[in-house]
Parts: sequence; structure tokens; C-alpha cells
Amino acid sequence: MALEGSLSGRVALVTGASRGIGADIAKYLARAGAAVAVCARTEEQQNERLPGTIHSVAQEITEEGGQALAIRVDMRDLDSVEAAVKRTVQELGGLDIVVNNAAAQMPGTIDEYEPRHLELLWSVDLRGPVTLMHHALPHMRARGMGHIINVSSVRAVFPGPGPYPQEPDDPTIDRGIVRGSFYGMLKAGLERFSQDVARHVQTDNISVNVLSPQGGINTPGLLYFTRRDTPVDELPFEEAEQLGKATVWICEQPPQEFTGNILFDQDLCREQGL
Repeated sequence: MALEGSLSGRVALVTGASRGIGADIAKYLARAGAAVAVCARTEEQQNERLPGTIHSVAQEITEEGGQALAIRVDMRDLDSVEAAVKRTVQELGGLDIVVNNAAAQMPGTIDEYEPRHLELLWSVDLRGPVTLMHHALPHMRARGMGHIINVSSVRAVFPGPGPYPQEPDDPTIDRGIVRGSFYGMLKAGLERFSQDVARHVQTDNISVNVLSPQGGINTPGLLYFTRRDTPVDELPFEEAEQLGKATVWICEQPPQEFTGNILFDQDLCREQGL
């Protein structure tokens, strides 16, 4: 039984939801009353530095009084994505909200380019979300409305013409996570496609918006790369509170009136008093 709230009666599917940003967004949607399909690959925790599974997140939601369904999804596998949508509809009764949060990062720059790395990024960060939107849209049309939120990154923001300032001393830059252009390239493509889909489905009462974390959030995934020398019990994990609040707020808006936006969590929360 879902909690009572502004999203009562809605069904949401969130990818990359076994930990970090996706898990927090799933919890916020559930607290607002949505039944949530918690989707990701992780069913068993393999690394203490990467805590969380789809089952632990779903259990946390149900223990708070919400409704959740854990579904294993591999965004690289097109059949897996389609099956997740079908199971969500069958077991939760429909589909109203999709949050494309799952993403892969590739350390390194063009100098360290390897085709297999780019194939991983492309399949998870762009092809997967496009496939999920494709399979979700018929069910949203059947419900008469829907919200799609594609999670992007400040790395998608075009840096403009050079010359460029010297980059600061930052461990994420040393590992090529911030500096690498592949992740930003794919997120920029997702943003561009999101606006095109938003225009296409506007008359179906379906919105498509992009939401990005404005600052760094110490998620397990990020700290796994940047703080490998820090003991696990000292890792400064952070909750993606503003992303969670912003996601709920977007899903409360009339789809035909609020769509095609490129949004940043801190700005949105400040502007809306969240």
C-alpha cells in the first residue's frame, strides 16, 4: 500500500536505484505516494564501498509504509529494459513516471580512448534511456499523462571557446572523471533528445524534463573512484536530498505546461522554496 501524498496513485520506475542518487529519488517519490519500481543491476552487495541493492532500497521504502517493487535491469540489455517496463505495469498497475538515472562513467580522456569503454557508456547513458522511453510511452498514453525525467550532469554544459584556464588540483580530474569528454558528450546528447521527445509527446499530456545535480554529491559511486584510500567507515556519503525534492516537484506539475526544461537541482529547490 503506497503512502498518501501528492503522487498517490502514480507508478514510477527509477533506474540506477540500488544506491546513490537513484535510490534517494526512489525514496522521495515513494514518500510522496508513488508506487516505485526500484530498478538496477545490483541484487547482492559485492563491495562494502558500494552499499545497497535493489532489494535493500525496496525494503527501506516498504518499511516506511510505501510500496516498492525490486526489478533487476541491465540498461545494456534491450530485452531487460523492455521486461522491466512490462513487469512494472503488470505488478504495479501502470506506469506514470520514469526517471532515467542509471549511468556509467569512463575514466580517462581521448588519449586513453578504448572502444569497449565508449560502447559501455553509449549503451548505458544514451541507448538505454532512449529504449526505456520508447517502451514506457504507450503505457503513459494509456494512462492519459506521464512524466519522464532524464538525469544529466553539469558535464553536459558546453565549455565555450578557449583558451581554457588551468584545471585545479582535483582527484577526480586526476582520474579523468571530470575532465573526460565522453560522459559529457553523451549527456549532452540525452538533453538534446529529451527536448525533441518533449515536443513530440506534449499533446499526449506527457512531459520530458532534464534534471542535473548542480554540485558534487558524495554518492557511493563517486567516492568509489575518488576516495579509494579512505576507510569505509569514514566515507562521507551524502543524500541527494535536493534531487529527490526536485523530482517530486516536477512530477506535481501539469505535463503540458512544464516540459522540455533543462533543470539543476539547487536552482530549482531555491526558486520553488523546496
